[in-house]
Formats: sequence, C-alpha cells, structure tokens
Amino acid sequence: MRDHRLTGRPRRRAARQAAALTAATAAALAAFLAGCSATPPPPPPPVRPVPVPAAQLARLPAATTFGTVTDAPQDPSPYAQETGTVLHPQTTRPVYARPGGPPVAALPPTQLGSPTWVPVITARPGWDQILLPARPDGSTGWIYTGGGHLQTAYTAYEIHVSLATRQLTILDNGTPLGTWTVADGEAGTPTPAGRTFLLASLAPTRPSFSPLILPLGTHSDTLATYGGGPGTVALHGWPDAAVFGHPASHGCIRVPSTALHALSQIPLGTPVIITS
Repeated sequence: MRDHRLTGRPRRRAARQAAALTAATAAALAAFLAGCSATPPPPPPPVRPVPVPAAQLARLPAATTFGTVTDAPQDPSPYAQETGTVLHPQTTRPVYARPGGPPVAALPPTQLGSPTWVPVITARPGWDQILLPARPDGSTGWIYTGGGHLQTAYTAYEIHVSLATRQLTILDNGTPLGTWTVADGEAGTPTPAGRTFLLASLAPTRPSFSPLILPLGTHSDTLATYGGGPGTVALHGWPDAAVFGHPASHGCIRVPSTALHALSQIPLGTPVIITS
C-alpha cells in the first residue's frame, strides 16, 4: 500500500511555505512591538472660544435666576449623577452653546448676593458643560476653562429629594448623612423634577417663616413670579411641623429645622436631584 509521506518536490515546497510563514510572523511581531513602544501622538489642542468683546458680553442674556437663556442647550441627562466639580467665575464669563460655538449668555460672579458656583456635568479638554440657573429649567452651557479668572472645587455632597415619598436625603461620598420627611408643592404648583443645584444662601434679617432660605437653580413650572421674585424654587424651613409629609407649598421644599441646619453646612453648587 502507498503511504502518504512527503517525498521529493512536495517536501521542498512545504519547507519553502513554512519558511515564508515564519518570516511573515516575525515581521508582524516586529511591527506590533514597534507600535507598542512608539510614543503616542499628542492630543489635539482644545477648541478655542469665539472672542466676546466687553460690549457684546454686556448684551448677552444674564445666566441668573432672573434671566432667560433661549438659545441654551437643554440638559441631556436630567437625572444623571453630576461630576462633583463646581466652578466659580471670578469675573463675568461668556457661556457658549458648544465648544467653539456662539455665545448664548453671560455668567456673573454672584447670584442673589452669594458667589456663583455652578456644577459641571460634562468635561472636555479646555471646556466644561455646566448647569445654568436661568429659565428655561434644565438650561446648560459651555465655559472655556482657559484664560484664568475661574476657580474650581469639588463637592462630595449630593442632596436627593423624592417627591413620591416626600423625603430629602443628604449624601456624603454616597453615604447618607440623614433623611427627613419634607413638604413639597401642591397640585397646582408642583415642585419641578430634575437635577439642579444649591444656588445661594439667604438669611433674612427679619425671618417670617425660615431663618435660612436656600434658592435652587430651578423654577416653578406654573408661576412666572412669586413674592416679587422670579418663581425660584428653594429649600427652607417651616414653623408648623404638620405640613411635613404633605403637598403644601408653591413649589418650594419645606424642611424640618434639623434638616435645614444640615443643609446650611453644604457648599454652594452642590447637586440637588429631585425625582418624581
């Protein structure tokens, strides 16, 4: 019977093919190792902002609780966790629709007598996307982080408000520091849901219902104005504990005195997540 061992020319052809495969494998390995050891290309430089002269900056809509920024992009993830980074403009800074895009607003260094601290929701090289305190609710914008006059900080705190259970919880690095039963907006003036932030801290000289008022960067959906203000939603105390656990306000969150004391220690710009 004829066996199937290679003889003569077929054996030489197989040897040549094996040598070719070995050479190809060695070349591929050398190319792979060279790619691993090569220095990666530098990242592209940040997109430069459109220059905004002082006269144009003064004409832009003010990104404050009294303002409306019609061209601001909306929050793409209104219930997502924020980055914890907060920004403070030390001078009025232009806010852009996108990195390298047109300016849509001017962010001042103070809000309601408090320093402006706004949360960062997205970061790119040279740019931070921030939540704005202006109408419409959920407005965002981009700040160019170059050029100085911009202070950054980090807050480990989060404030969560559940409208379904009417409970407020303060978290520190994800650990609950306390949970309190609160009062929210009545049916005709509901508390708006979504992510916002602590905008300011006000201590009335003659408090009528709360020794401290903490305005948020959000507004009533049904009231264009309230008490002479722009319908800003706030966290504040209330003298009658019977309201807690019930809808009782024009959209603000009424909290017990122990919760108000804890909230008074939380830095401005801290995220506030309100869920329905």
